[in-house]
Amino acid sequence: MTNEFWKPNTVVAAILEREGRFLLVEELDNGRAVYNQPAGHLDAGETLIQAVCRETLEESAWHIEPLGLVGVYLMQPPDSAITYLRFCFHGRLLKHDPARVLDTEIIRTLWLTRDELAAESAKHRSPLVLRCIDDYRAGTRYPLSLINDLRF
Repeated sequence: MTNEFWKPNTVVAAILEREGRFLLVEELDNGRAVYNQPAGHLDAGETLIQAVCRETLEESAWHIEPLGLVGVYLMQPPDSAITYLRFCFHGRLLKHDPARVLDTEIIRTLWLTRDELAAESAKHRSPLVLRCIDDYRAGTRYPLSLINDLRF
């Protein structure tokens, strides 16, 4: 039987590459240090693009310009009742604000190659961390025009 009130948690993530390295955050998740893209939940009243810009700034102190969508991923971790609907964007770095205070759960930002990240698979927040980078590296790109923000 389905629950007519069930809704997945909508999250956004950013793939940002510089000189073959990807911007990641090391963050606390239930007391455990894990690696993730700058990512977070869609807030009420904001668009997906606004959310990915905000989350990236809050978690990494980088202002970005989203250029396209890498993919949309539906995931339910085996040890959780929560289902996530992740919109993963790729973008361009615009400006870094090193004086900006990062979100409290962020330990640090780091730049890793795909292979360095893969070697740390036990520290990934979810399998989507590497999957999104692999999809990006494979050339998977969708235009931002795929997203329609309809407000009446």
